[in-house]
Amino acid sequence: MTASLAHIFRHPIKSIGVEELDHAPLTRGRVLPFDRHWAVAHQAAKFLDLPGRQPEGWASKMNFLRGVAGHPLMAVTASLDEATGRVTLHHPDAAAITLHPQEDEAALLAWLAPLWPDRFPPASHVVQVPGQAMTDDVEPYVSLLSLASLRLLSERMGTPLSPHRFRGNLWVEGWEAFSEFDLIGRQIRLGDAVLEVAEPITRCRATCVNPDTGVEDADTLAALKAGWGHQDFGLFCRVVESGTITRGTPVEIL
Repeated sequence: MTASLAHIFRHPIKSIGVEELDHAPLTRGRVLPFDRHWAVAHQAAKFLDLPGRQPEGWASKMNFLRGVAGHPLMAVTASLDEATGRVTLHHPDAAAITLHPQEDEAALLAWLAPLWPDRFPPASHVVQVPGQAMTDDVEPYVSLLSLASLRLLSERMGTPLSPHRFRGNLWVEGWEAFSEFDLIGRQIRLGDAVLEVAEPITRCRATCVNPDTGVEDADTLAALKAGWGHQDFGLFCRVVESGTITRGTPVEIL
């Protein structure tokens, strides 16, 4: 079976909404466009005393609202209008809202307030650093995952697992389950772009949360540890050759 690119996902606001794309340009040394473009800092963020309360560059995920702490956030979906910067957010327990994350910051924080647990520091403000995505790693990685691995993990756990638990960018159909870990150090062509596989992605408990309900209902970490001896799922990759990627395009291991 020829491997192909099955899904392209991005998350315009870090941990707050996933969006599926039909195609996207990839640029050497950059993340997927508009992925983690904005992030919502909480009131214990380390950069609150800096000018504009904005970090000087990349900032650790510990400074932001995240699904691992606020499980309801995992159920948010998003749609971004790139021309205007306006994002439409949906959640099963909240009315849909369309806004610009920075220009309409107060409206965004108010919408998020019921979805964020009171036991954690509340939301403070929106962060956006030009040219810097607030991904979980300081390196400008694109994440690559396997649908066969997801199906095998689902079978082991006895429940269907949504790809959205893993907040990945690119999903491949056609590889043998968990064979992707043999690709570290290799290059992969997707359409006009080439990725270099850097390292596996070690997962946190956010993947235990059902993205349809925002409720923790499946111990993915325990299942990974019991079945494969680790808590890794998916790969971090660098874009080494720019190009456009499209859903359905062949995926070639170079």
